[in-house]
Amino acid sequence: MKQSRLSGRTALVTGAGLGIGRATALRLAQEGASLILADRNEEEMARTGTMLDAMGADHLAIACDVTDPAAVTPLFDRAGQWRPLDILVNNVGGGRSGKITDLSPDDWDHTMTLSLRSMFLCTQAAVRQMTPRSYGRIVCLSSGARNGTVWNAFYTGAAPYSTAKAGVIGFVRALAIELGDSGITINAVAPGPIDTELAGPYLRAMDEKGLDYAPSRMVPMHRLGTPREVADAILFLASDEASYITGITLDVAGGR
Repeated sequence: MKQSRLSGRTALVTGAGLGIGRATALRLAQEGASLILADRNEEEMARTGTMLDAMGADHLAIACDVTDPAAVTPLFDRAGQWRPLDILVNNVGGGRSGKITDLSPDDWDHTMTLSLRSMFLCTQAAVRQMTPRSYGRIVCLSSGARNGTVWNAFYTGAAPYSTAKAGVIGFVRALAIELGDSGITINAVAPGPIDTELAGPYLRAMDEKGLDYAPSRMVPMHRLGTPREVADAILFLASDEASYITGITLDVAGGR
């Protein structure tokens, strides 16, 4: 009988209530992982938990704002008490859009906090638990926006988000070197336009309006990606199949 790829592993997924976070939690569970769900939205996180229950997957849901150090420490303490942590997926991100002439310092800081501060705090806490065991898999969510995704940058302005997602790449490159001898790998996945609950309607509307820089026109595969397709890439980097891969960013962007 074929053994599941993550049998016996425990994974913590941030932003597990919706979209890519939910799809990732379900996909990792399909491969045998026990899941720790972290999200501010308790209602949506509970829905993810119900889906995991239907699969018979072990899971623990913890409401948490992962941008707050005072919340991250007890999150990881509780997680470590439940099961030894093997995998961290830093999925939380987002921010505010706007043309450069209209952005406020608060808009900028809000975006950096969501995408970078949360990643730093959770990675730091995870590494402290993983290092004594000489094992860990960390996957961070970057984005095709790191290169200034045309549909966002042209129509709404996306400098803060693009900057934050470019920062993810520098983060994983530096930590891959720092953690090289520790048994911990760290990589990033960079989704293109993905049909999530939040982004999907906006992206489809651009296509329906026939805008010149709509995703279907700019992506060689001429369609939106699915959360499951991103989750499959995360699964690979979280598995032992990727044991000699660290510091890379894997694009899941339909050729964009």
